[in-house]
Amino acid sequence: MKQHSKQPARGGSAVWAVVITSAAGFITALDNLIVTTALPSIREDLGGGLEDLEWTVSAYTLTFAVLLMFGASLGDRFGRRKLFAVGLGIFTVASAGAALAPGMGELIAARAAQGVGSAIVTPLTLTLLSAAVPAERRGAALGVWGAASGIAVATGPLIGGALTESLSWQWIFWVNVPLGLALIPFALLRLEESRGPNPTLDLAGTALASGGLFGIVYALVRGNTDGWSSTTVLGAFFAGTALLVGFVLYELRAKHPMLPMRLFRHRSFSAINAASLLMLLGMFGSIFLLSQYLQTVGGYSPMQAGVRMLPWTAMPMIAGPLAGALSDRIGGAPVVTAGMALNAIGLGLWAITVEPHVSYTHLLPALIVCGIGLGMFFAPSANLVLSTVRPQEQGIASGANNAIREVGGAIGVATLAAVFSAQGGYGSATQFVDGLVPALWAGAGAVALAAAVALLMPRRRKADGPAAGLALGDTPPGVTVAT
Repeated sequence: MKQHSKQPARGGSAVWAVVITSAAGFITALDNLIVTTALPSIREDLGGGLEDLEWTVSAYTLTFAVLLMFGASLGDRFGRRKLFAVGLGIFTVASAGAALAPGMGELIAARAAQGVGSAIVTPLTLTLLSAAVPAERRGAALGVWGAASGIAVATGPLIGGALTESLSWQWIFWVNVPLGLALIPFALLRLEESRGPNPTLDLAGTALASGGLFGIVYALVRGNTDGWSSTTVLGAFFAGTALLVGFVLYELRAKHPMLPMRLFRHRSFSAINAASLLMLLGMFGSIFLLSQYLQTVGGYSPMQAGVRMLPWTAMPMIAGPLAGALSDRIGGAPVVTAGMALNAIGLGLWAITVEPHVSYTHLLPALIVCGIGLGMFFAPSANLVLSTVRPQEQGIASGANNAIREVGGAIGVATLAAVFSAQGGYGSATQFVDGLVPALWAGAGAVALAAAVALLMPRRRKADGPAAGLALGDTPPGVTVAT
């Protein structure tokens, strides 16, 4: 198949490629956390319970995770620029659908559709950017791209709170519509078309992974409502597990697997991916509950809650570059392990300190510790992933790691919400805290286990190969590297 030149041919501009892909990366990454501070307002307006709020978050992260690598394959086969525009269209229409949703069911369906669009757009942002920018300028371009997505993740709760408070919760979705509509024609006019060397679609693998993960998350969400020994819950667990086992067996024998299982033969690759899943399990699940605590129990407005989340969500913008420099000196494994340990300590501090009427200043140290730990995790972990595989496999390896992170986030929301609802609820401030404390301990335990798993990685002075140049550009959850 004829490959297009790496040099941009139209409108010339590498600058246009940076602007378009960075803007697209911003709006898709924003939707990871923008909804968190709007959850109490959504519950008040549309009704529903904890289960519905879980699916409002997890419907996006789960479809995004499952279809992430499939989206990259679609671009390889049908044209990356074309599929990038299609993905933006799906994301934009789904965002409008979420804003117009009359009930929780419609909102959850629209969030799932957003995840589909994001799964197509996100892996193609870096592919299109890399094709348009000359190699000698690619580092700076990747820095802009990574910073845009990092800012989106860091400010997501704040932007969500500000829009919810000043306008309404619907505006956390409406804000995507004009941006998406503006980006589509610019993408078609200013980006160069290209296709990948392996246009094969792994439909069977995608179906098995999707069904398996849905079954597991569904069982976790329904456990407290239907009973953990009920036929529905046990059946969903069994079916989900069986489908995931089938996915692994199929991928081992597939000619063009979505996720090459040979990558997991490398001890560091297996360890960092297992640790990433556990890390995001504890982090996303905790943010899901803590953002509601600040409003439901703390009495803060959505915007005030978003501001108070910044020491956690925005700290990686400061700690991340420092962690990257430190990992170059002593190796990524000890930095990542320390970051996970700090996150576990921070969640433990939250669990010890949180009370129905505690002052925010008493909670601030826990937020800062979690934020520093998060910054020490993302950049070095991305570098570790990329340094464990051959250069031609870095795209699929990074895509796999980002998908696994998103799966961890979806499972984390379901798991910690299950712990919360088993011990507490929304009836009163005391009841909320009664559920929050054991959920935070569960999150801290998951992140502590992640740190223990990270200890299995070999210690090296620094990551090898060209992966290092991409490390800082792959920091936020929901951002992927694809070839």
